[in-house]
Amino acid sequence: MSQFGIQMHKSSKTKSIGNGKRKIKFRDRKRHETGNYFSATKLSEKDEKKTIRRRGGNRTAVMKNAGFVNLLTKSGIKHVQIKAVTESPDNRNFARQNILTKGSVITTDLGKAVITNRPGREGIVNAKLLE
Repeated sequence: MSQFGIQMHKSSKTKSIGNGKRKIKFRDRKRHETGNYFSATKLSEKDEKKTIRRRGGNRTAVMKNAGFVNLLTKSGIKHVQIKAVTESPDNRNFARQNILTKGSVITTDLGKAVITNRPGREGIVNAKLLE
């Protein structure tokens, strides 16, 4: 469940710090220092966004389901339907589950494309056509 939980990047408790000493924890992690949950943008028929509250009361759109992509081609940008997720560099199970992440190769109406942004963070899917 670690990949879908809150991001808690920590250094190892057992490794030494370079001079042979063991690291001793100075304090616990504070709530504002933790990351967010993995949004896991899924492939669907239409787009579905959700707004979440960020630090300072700011609002951000998070993509929950995606059906269309802004595709960069030689003739310009086209708004096309996503058919399937072919492969994912993050996790091969993401391609099986149709989860969209940055770097994932998707199949569209115009051919194969690679996602260039982070849909879970930006609330939109951008991609460029593969040659």
